[in-house]
Amino acid sequence: MSDLRPGAADPTRTPAPAPARRRRPHRAWSVAAVTFLTLIGAAAFASLPSLLIDPLHAEFHWSRGTIGLAVSVNLALYGLTAPFAAALMDRFGIRRVVATALTLIALGAGLTVFMTTSWQLVLLWGVLVGLGSGSMALAFAATVTGRWFVARRGLVTGILTAAGASGQLVFLPLLSWIVDRYGWRPAAVTVALAALCVVPLVWLLLRDHPADVGLAPYGATEDVPKPPPQRDAARRALRALFSAARTGPFWLLAGTFAICGATTNGLVKTHFVPAAHDHGMPMTAAASLLAVIGVFDIAGTVASGWFTDRFDTRRLLAVYYALRGISLMFLPLLLADTVHPPMLFFIVFYGLDWVATVPPTLALCREHYGDDSAIVFGWVLAAHQVGAALIAFLGGLARDAFGTYDPVWYTAGALCAVAALMALVIRRRGGGVALEGAV
Repeated sequence: MSDLRPGAADPTRTPAPAPARRRRPHRAWSVAAVTFLTLIGAAAFASLPSLLIDPLHAEFHWSRGTIGLAVSVNLALYGLTAPFAAALMDRFGIRRVVATALTLIALGAGLTVFMTTSWQLVLLWGVLVGLGSGSMALAFAATVTGRWFVARRGLVTGILTAAGASGQLVFLPLLSWIVDRYGWRPAAVTVALAALCVVPLVWLLLRDHPADVGLAPYGATEDVPKPPPQRDAARRALRALFSAARTGPFWLLAGTFAICGATTNGLVKTHFVPAAHDHGMPMTAAASLLAVIGVFDIAGTVASGWFTDRFDTRRLLAVYYALRGISLMFLPLLLADTVHPPMLFFIVFYGLDWVATVPPTLALCREHYGDDSAIVFGWVLAAHQVGAALIAFLGGLARDAFGTYDPVWYTAGALCAVAALMALVIRRRGGGVALEGAV
């Protein structure tokens, strides 16, 4: 018979386990979410200039070359600003740089409604919006993933890359609808207000480094101290360029990424719609196909980030470029006056490969250039934009010369084959770097 008094604890009974405490998600994921929204916005802001050409020509009678100059300045600064923006983030912090960039975009877009001369368009939309959107390009994503993540870097890079690449295509139909329905001024004001709306999110939720909130980076086994501010941001960006330019991997990565830009933004984004229209397809249908490419790009780029965490990045790049080249070789056979199943298959296939090259390219920059990887990647991104600008111009010249875009598609396919071979030449750092010191 038990001699326990009523209410006394039974010493033979195993204590009930304490209820498990719910673990809160790591702060890195909220930082990544804010970065995702910001990159979508930055890409959407950069997509509007191409829609302004016809309305501005009709209202102000400016030549398309003059308007195109502002668009070219915008695109060039989008790429060339990236390495300096990464250095500025190291000097002044991510929040300050991104908030300032959003403010520049809001000023540039908002003030265009009052412009009366073409130089104002170049200054406002070309310089201010170009500098602002370039400061939030993929180098921003590289800085965030490099500071906040140790594990899942490839996956997060893929997600953030999808935001930057797809936002420009997905929001293009929306902005086009606003321009068609209400005119170009409401579209410019929409961009300005959207940029200002993101500023509070950036200031309240984005943090420069995990140490600012007493955390280690996601996946790290120990705390990582916050590095001191890096002074002389411009000098550091140039120093990183000169240092990287003495190594073979930089030129291989810049060369492959230039081909990436040439065969995506420069070729398909710029010339797909007029090429399809040459075959009798309505422009609205062709533009909608571009938007579909942007949707499937999200899945492809996120998957590429997952693959980057698990497979040889060089071989991934080679496969991506080879598949892209094959698809571009077949495109001339698929263009027609209507959207048919083979064309839809191309759109899905090409969309999955649109910028799947970014996560492995960024991973290789980290592997070879360490603390300067975000800045070096910014210069590699600049090569991407230069390649895009060249093929956008040369593709138009080829169309005028040959009366068809077919030679352009075949040339792009051949360039992708070259890029695949270049990717395979890059060797892992531990096993010796191809062409190291040969430049």
